[in-house]
Amino acid sequence: MHPGIHGQLRPKKVAFKLAGTGESITFGELDRLSNQTAHLFRNLQLKVTDGLAILLDNDLHYMTICWAAQRSGLYFTPISILFKNREINYILGNSDAKLLVTKQTILDTLQLDLPRHIKVITLDQGPHLHWPTQIDGLPTDPVEDEVEGSEMIYSSGTTGNPKGVRFELPMNPVGTIPALIGKRIKLYQIDDTVRYLSTAPLYHSAPLRYNLMISRLGGTSIIMEKFSAEEALRLLQEEKVTHSQWVPTMFVRLLDLPETVRKTFHPESLRFAIHAAAPCPVHIKQKMINWWGPILYEYYSGTEANGSTAINSTQWLTHKGSVGKPIHGELRILDDEGGIVPTGQVGLVYFANGTDFQYYKDPEKTLAAKNQYGWSTLGDIGYLDTDGYLYLKDRKSFMIISGGVNIYPQEIEDVLISHIQVRDVAVFGIPNAEFGEEVKAVVQPAHPDYQPWELQEELIAYCRANLSHVKCPRSIDFMTDLPRHPNGKLYKAELRQPYWKSHSSNIL
Repeated sequence: MHPGIHGQLRPKKVAFKLAGTGESITFGELDRLSNQTAHLFRNLQLKVTDGLAILLDNDLHYMTICWAAQRSGLYFTPISILFKNREINYILGNSDAKLLVTKQTILDTLQLDLPRHIKVITLDQGPHLHWPTQIDGLPTDPVEDEVEGSEMIYSSGTTGNPKGVRFELPMNPVGTIPALIGKRIKLYQIDDTVRYLSTAPLYHSAPLRYNLMISRLGGTSIIMEKFSAEEALRLLQEEKVTHSQWVPTMFVRLLDLPETVRKTFHPESLRFAIHAAAPCPVHIKQKMINWWGPILYEYYSGTEANGSTAINSTQWLTHKGSVGKPIHGELRILDDEGGIVPTGQVGLVYFANGTDFQYYKDPEKTLAAKNQYGWSTLGDIGYLDTDGYLYLKDRKSFMIISGGVNIYPQEIEDVLISHIQVRDVAVFGIPNAEFGEEVKAVVQPAHPDYQPWELQEELIAYCRANLSHVKCPRSIDFMTDLPRHPNGKLYKAELRQPYWKSHSSNIL
């Protein structure tokens, strides 16, 4: 299935609607515009397996661009509008993108210095190619070599730059549904009656993939331009939403609403409240089930899509803290030597017989994620209970997850260490009641006569000038020396442990 079919069967049905403005695009319009845009891509010399990047806010036509790339057999890479020049240019270069689709207002705001070889199309007016003008008059039928493309999303790593997750294109006809998506369709009963509330930025992997899935099956997506807890409750009721997706931070904000507001919400149409992206504290999830009923559905997966688990509310209530049983791939819990550990024992979580993937242009990291049998890991630590349910306990490399966003410390450390006042630095996550984790930096100053508050403000400002604000530390502590092994290895666990000592083990 794909929007072209629905464009013929139900051309006036709304495919996507912006929650704030009420603007919408029908399946008939989506079919026409995505076909015209696919022809534009061919006119710009983009052929099957070429790449393009998308740097947009939650625009009405975000998914139009994605479907044009999907129908053209292209790899399309979403980029966060919170990223800075350095981060954006790294992804553009590493992904081999030949084209960037964006807005002139975004380019102006970010003051981007783009590589010269990148062609640029903007949805609004400016000096670059103007998308509405360029597609005007182009054919509305599919391109002759139409074939399924694929998203190429950059996964947050734990050290260095993010990794581009790339899947081999099987050259399937448009409408072919990947195995994992097929399982999600069945699990969440996705069909053309679905009304889906999309609460997060479309440049994240889950919102992008789920909106593609909903429109593939002919459902309607209501897309929030920016999340607001009270607005989300209103939309759930007024739009008669059947399916929605969340991260635990959103649950915290929903539960923080005044009781008078929460009592007005009656989720009569809502059948699936899907959540993932970060561990959900047990007490938060219990409160949500008490409020909304047993309609919470959690899953564990990654951008790599190498495997996935799922758990519904009924199962969770008898296995509290679990992220479920596998629905894609088979779970293996291994010790440091690569052996399978007994039930109940903590080890590194692997998936066998799931989906194969590679980190683009990084065979070493690809190899490091797999063992000799081809089983792959995302670097998470966990265990299985006697019923086969998975429980996550920690992240092997201390990746930070703040409000559902993955943050890798090395990138932040690389920026801070370049400051003249910094001799050494460590970055890690510490508990945050709303976001799960927040970024903390511990710095060894270069000079002994520093003023802590002044230096903290200077370093945070320096970090914000070079990285998106979500990655920057909220606070900085100072030490005379950081604990390092003679071989240079930083004992980050030693630094991190005091901040987590009194914190519940249910929050990672």
